[in-house]
Amino acid sequence: MKTWYGMIATVGTVGRYSKMPGTLGAIAGTVLWLLFGGIPLWTIAAVAAVGCYAADKYEKAADREDPGEVVIDEVVGVWISSWGFDLTYAVVALFLFRIVDITKPFPVKEFERLPGGVGIMADDIAGGVMVNLLLHFIHWLLFAGGLTMILGVIGK
Repeated sequence: MKTWYGMIATVGTVGRYSKMPGTLGAIAGTVLWLLFGGIPLWTIAAVAAVGCYAADKYEKAADREDPGEVVIDEVVGVWISSWGFDLTYAVVALFLFRIVDITKPFPVKEFERLPGGVGIMADDIAGGVMVNLLLHFIHWLLFAGGLTMILGVIGK
C-alpha cells in the first residue's frame, strides 16, 4: 500500500524486500542508529507512537493480523535495545534483539496479544527493553567489575 501509513509501517517498503522482513527491518534500524550516531529517546518514543498508529491502519487495510511486512516495530525495538550504549554495542544489540524477537520469551509474547497496532509494536518494545537490560547486565559483568566482584565474594 503506497499510503503514508503503509510507507511508515513498512519503513519505506523495506519490509517487502525479503522473506525475512523482521531481520531486514532490524538491520535497517541498526543502520539508521549507526548513521545518526544513536537516536534520542524522544525520537524513539515519537516513532513508536506514529508507528503504532500506522501499523494499526495498515493491519486494518491489509485485513490481516500483524502483517509480516510491517517492520517499524523492529526498527523501534532495535533502537530501544541499543539506547544508552555507545555505537560499539549496536551489532550485539541487533543480534540479541532478533533472538528475542524470534523466540518471544515471557513476557514478550504476552504483549503480542494486545489488539491492533498496539500489539504489533508492544512485543518489540518489550523485547527491546529486555535486550537493553540484558546488555546492561553483560556490560556490568564483563566491563564494570561485576565478574570480579562475584568471584571475590565466592572466593571468601
